[in-house]
Amino acid sequence: MDPRQAAYDVVVVGGSGVDTIVRVGSLPVPLADSVPVGPIEEWPGHTGGNVALGTRALGLKVALLDYIGDDWISAQVRERLAEGDVEFAPLISPAGTRRAVNLVDATGRRMSFYDGRDPADLRMPRDHYLPWLRRARHVHLSIMNFTRFLYDDIETLGVPVSTDLHDWDGAADHHREFALRSDLVFFSAAKAGDRTPTLMREILREGRAEIVVATAGADGAYLLTRDGDTTPLHLPAAVPPAPAVDSNGAGDAFVCGFLYGRLTGRDVRDCARLGTVAGAYACTAPGSTALISAEALRAADPASAHADVTHERLAADREA
Repeated sequence: MDPRQAAYDVVVVGGSGVDTIVRVGSLPVPLADSVPVGPIEEWPGHTGGNVALGTRALGLKVALLDYIGDDWISAQVRERLAEGDVEFAPLISPAGTRRAVNLVDATGRRMSFYDGRDPADLRMPRDHYLPWLRRARHVHLSIMNFTRFLYDDIETLGVPVSTDLHDWDGAADHHREFALRSDLVFFSAAKAGDRTPTLMREILREGRAEIVVATAGADGAYLLTRDGDTTPLHLPAAVPPAPAVDSNGAGDAFVCGFLYGRLTGRDVRDCARLGTVAGAYACTAPGSTALISAEALRAADPASAHADVTHERLAADREA
């Protein structure tokens, strides 16, 4: 698709919800009947919401399609997406809005208890999602079960698709189709550990991906491409511009920085570097509320300003 004809730079499907943040002194939490904590906070986002909000904060035109509940907590999701200027097209799930309880220690490290709650037979109707996919330059699928059923239509339309497998170790069957049917695959190296390079190579060998990225928190990230070396390229972590207080959403922010680079014409190494910058920035505020701007990314990457000019020209063409 000619980028000038696309109404949306990114259409995100699935992955909205609300996090309850509980701040603890350390992880793991000592076994006790009662543990005093600081103020407990609620932040709407989750992985799909964070990617939608983060790419929109970078100046991309973004829509989010998802299921939410007809419940009181869904209002938080709607309000935050509206404040972030993300176009939201929700359907109502009888199971309610997804939630998570995240324990966050003093260094910003987290442990998440995720309540996905979608029924296994949930499906998004084609007449709901197809009009959005037809107007997208890029689709990002969260790993909700219902989103896997969009792959056939995405491939027919020829729209590039990315996904984030989070802490997949290569064994869980739920993630496999996402890993093998996406053009751009992200995952966290937290669970794969020493198997990370092998898993990256397996995804490229067995699937359609052109690029695989493994994020590694404070150790940076690893990049492997189909037409490159068989050894993943290591990129060091960026230095946060302020103390790290919460790693919630850092991986999602990395995805946002990478997609911004990809959609503004940068080479793949620049994209990964922008991902590390966005990921570090996300750790400087609670509840994945630190959304980096394009200006801040440009300040960290002044040599690629020409790509921002390209994006601005494409945006102007769409407006015209």
